[in-house]
Amino acid sequence: MAQHGRIRDLFDEVEKAPADKVEEAFDRLTRMLCVHETAEEEIVHPYARRKLDNGHGVVADRLREENRAKRLLVELHRDGVDHPKFWDRLGELRTAVTAHARSEERYEFVKLRAHTSVVERRAMAAAVRAAEALAPVRPHPGTESAARNMLMGAPLALMDRARDLIGKALGRR
Repeated sequence: MAQHGRIRDLFDEVEKAPADKVEEAFDRLTRMLCVHETAEEEIVHPYARRKLDNGHGVVADRLREENRAKRLLVELHRDGVDHPKFWDRLGELRTAVTAHARSEERYEFVKLRAHTSVVERRAMAAAVRAAEALAPVRPHPGTESAARNMLMGAPLALMDRARDLIGKALGRR
């Protein structure tokens, strides 16, 4: 839940950034969103699916929301921060991400806390940190399941990070 607050702060940073710093701030937001969602998809959602009444339904709703946000992120990155619709799309993304976070907090996280022990939550937190370390840093719609993330996550993360390093070396960032 603390990361949800950090994501809100990163949206604020993008919106308040001077024109020459918008892309950099948007990249930080994108990285946080992608890493955060991957960890939830690999660790939190599968656990919720098993532990919660109607866990499958709760998680299915969250995965649809995550896919929508990833698609918006892809569009935003494809068109760039100078695109005339960037700010409108960013607002749409913020609305979608905020609603998604609120739904997770209300329908998933609170119920998980009530149905898990302290030991289970600590183990889940450690697993989330490990998943974040190996997560892609760019959006990849269609990878919203634990199995797809496990299979494709590490290679996508390597490709994302290599692309970022090459771009930086070529002066694109």
